[in-house]
Amino acid sequence: MMRIMFVCHGNICRSPMAEFVLKKMVSERGMADQFVIASSATSTEEIWGGVGNPVYPPAKAELAGHGISCEGKRAVQLTRADYDKYDLFIGMDSANIRNMHRMLGGDPQGKIRKLMDYTPKGGDVADPWYTRRFDVTYSDVLAGCEGLLKEILK
Repeated sequence: MMRIMFVCHGNICRSPMAEFVLKKMVSERGMADQFVIASSATSTEEIWGGVGNPVYPPAKAELAGHGISCEGKRAVQLTRADYDKYDLFIGMDSANIRNMHRMLGGDPQGKIRKLMDYTPKGGDVADPWYTRRFDVTYSDVLAGCEGLLKEILK
């Protein structure tokens, strides 16, 4: 069983997109039962009174345009206890990586990675909250998830 946690700042755009893209990929390969795939935030900006906001509507629409549902997903925050529950923590940008190291108390087992490191392009997945380019974010997430899955299946 491979347990993967995708992480971004608010858990309403990039990390849920990655979560549901990878879930679709493993499901299409008949491997869904071999994975636990989740996503979380480094901040609490999208969590109010213990209840997270749903996936941001333009991110949800971008996923829907590719036949992917994220219905029911709400933002949750990454916790230190998550470190022992997951095999990989995949951040979307350098700030996420720094925050994950801080929040998880370091990375003694080398579990923290950046999604675009699984692509030839490298770099960060730009936050569509600011760029408004949900299509570009989806393309980067798709490429990163394809590279990640290829690496896992080696």
